[in-house]
Amino acid sequence: MKNRTRKSIFMLPLIVSLFAAAPVEFGVEGDFFHGFMIPKPIIKIGLGTNLKDIRIQASSGMKIYEVNSMYRLVSDDADEVQVKGGSEKITEKYVVLVAHTREREEADLLAAELKRQVGGRVYVEENLESAAGGVFEVKVGDFLTRGQALEAIKSLNAAGRKDVWILREDVVVGESKPIWMIIENELMPLGRESNIFFIPANPESLLSFRGRSYRGFFILRGTRRGVVLINVLNLDDYLKGVVPGELSPDQFGAIEALKAQAVAARTYAIKNMGQFKEYGYDLVASTRSQLYSGLTAERPLSTRAVEETAGEVVRYKGKLINALYTSTCGGRTENVENVFPGSPSPYLKSVECTYEKQPEWHIESKSPLAPITVWGRNASVDVAFLAGLGVIPIGVDAVDFRLDCRFDEAVEWIRAALRRLGLKGGEFVPDAAPLDFVGLSDMLVRAFGWQEKVRRLVLPSEADFVVKDMPPIDPKDRKALAYCLQSGIFPDRLRTGNPRRPVSRAELAMALSRIIRAHKNFFQTGIFRSAGRNTIEVGRDFERKTLRLMPRLFLLRNLDGEAGFASHLTLLGGERVQWVERDNEVSYLEVFYPPNSNVLDRSSRYNRWQVRKSRDELEKRIGQSYAIGRLVDISARTRGASGRVSKLLITGTKEKVTVSGLQICSVLGLRDTLFVVDRSWDEAGGVEAFTFSGRGWGHGVGLCQVGAYGMAIGGAGYRDILKKYYSGVRIDKIY
Repeated sequence: MKNRTRKSIFMLPLIVSLFAAAPVEFGVEGDFFHGFMIPKPIIKIGLGTNLKDIRIQASSGMKIYEVNSMYRLVSDDADEVQVKGGSEKITEKYVVLVAHTREREEADLLAAELKRQVGGRVYVEENLESAAGGVFEVKVGDFLTRGQALEAIKSLNAAGRKDVWILREDVVVGESKPIWMIIENELMPLGRESNIFFIPANPESLLSFRGRSYRGFFILRGTRRGVVLINVLNLDDYLKGVVPGELSPDQFGAIEALKAQAVAARTYAIKNMGQFKEYGYDLVASTRSQLYSGLTAERPLSTRAVEETAGEVVRYKGKLINALYTSTCGGRTENVENVFPGSPSPYLKSVECTYEKQPEWHIESKSPLAPITVWGRNASVDVAFLAGLGVIPIGVDAVDFRLDCRFDEAVEWIRAALRRLGLKGGEFVPDAAPLDFVGLSDMLVRAFGWQEKVRRLVLPSEADFVVKDMPPIDPKDRKALAYCLQSGIFPDRLRTGNPRRPVSRAELAMALSRIIRAHKNFFQTGIFRSAGRNTIEVGRDFERKTLRLMPRLFLLRNLDGEAGFASHLTLLGGERVQWVERDNEVSYLEVFYPPNSNVLDRSSRYNRWQVRKSRDELEKRIGQSYAIGRLVDISARTRGASGRVSKLLITGTKEKVTVSGLQICSVLGLRDTLFVVDRSWDEAGGVEAFTFSGRGWGHGVGLCQVGAYGMAIGGAGYRDILKKYYSGVRIDKIY
């Protein structure tokens, strides 16, 4: 009988063997590993490097193999494995990055020249983690301290090398030790050059790591990066865990945008497959490659996008493109050479993030309501909400809500509110009394049945405290008035006012609105998609519905949290809306507008941003890479086609440096390089702080993800989206 609770512990200091990544193969057949089949094409993803403490679990058991020149079954059916990394010593080193080149020969010539000029260790290394890929870096070092690296920069500056950058790198040292396995209290040695395979015991079993489930199987091995864990799986299964992480279907639920993302991610994966073959895998699971979160991240709509574009990739003149994409381009993408080092690319050109076929929809309202302000607060929304529910009757003639509310009018509104909430007391008969705040509090307590709450939850001393700054209030009325103030039904400003003055219609509307909202949420929310004759369509691609608009619709525009009435609105699609229905028709519609713009990524909160940094804060950050001394100023030297800063001049008391491309974001700690700078000055005339007003999030090259969503909402297909952001390409099916 199998032991389903078996736990294995591996002590794994460093496996020195490397498992070379095989070239990508396409076809309908699959690869088998002891009965476990993975359809081709297959990809290997590095889930973590230099791992110290690993816990792998299986939902329905897993087989564990030791594989070197031969293989042997270590465990036939384990539910959980604990792996302990070795005791290798990790320390830091510093190197100085002098230049990037596309060609190895050019890098070797530059390294030889620097060797003659400055001496020491000068070498060329291919940057396997570059987002652009294939970049050769010329470096000087190693240095054990940042101070030594800063001294080397002085020599490089003297040799005419100004645009250099300090990098910190991890170093793995120490002797490798044997691998040991403890299973059922038996100590078993494993070969030092072994790879450990974790294979699901059956097709339904899933492996988990760090709380996430994954398709396929795992390989654990040692590299010069320490212990690494690799997920081996089908390429499209991998994409099912990538697409929702790169473009959330919960937030951006447009199938055509997700299809564009799927094709771009597939193209990027195949183009860069084998990028980390030295370590036994193709790509990493972080944004250095593509964000991959396994089966746990999968969503039905993004999975559908992957399946409906199976095998489709983007090519330029027959070759796979390097399908870069960015979250928010800020209205225009950038030429690749202005962000990443290297030559221009004909398909990664700057394009404006707009849609030539952008539809517009118009909604009109004949609401007679005018803006209403009470106690410094916009009461218009409360009035429209109650009118939409039918609590307040609105006729053809305009109602002045600034006027005092009549007693009989208040009774009818309260009765209507009770009926709308389905509460007893809809026919309550109050004692006729002046409609001031004292009388209204008593009326509300009796109508909504709050007598027990007032009696048990309001202390006499609290009631006395709440009304102490008011004109004298009869003790029998204090607790009801205090309850309405404590509950937020009446505005707190009333505590220093006169509760015996008449209540206006707007003030009663605000009180009833707060009561109703506290009892039940009548609002429905969604994403606007289109409008027809007296109808609108809302929802996402996996769930849409058509709503009929009431002839006397209350229409509100909400911009930056401020709502106001509108007689008509123009919508482009993708706007967030909330509404109230009465008799199966929309009686209240509020549209939440993004910033006034027609760009496709307008809905992103990063379409526009502002960051303020003090000089000391910025100086400290810049000093981690450049020995500039005291920061004097920063300014843009050159800008790209989108307005992004392609070269930034940083002026210090010791020297000036020029930073290029995406390094600008890292050095300044900003979201994007599309920004302008404002300065605040101190009394001595020096810069005290820098304010960066910018747009976008990411590198700004290639597919704009939020823009793709906006284009899809406007009716564009995924092929049109891809051809919009990648110039002159075609979409082909390769498997």
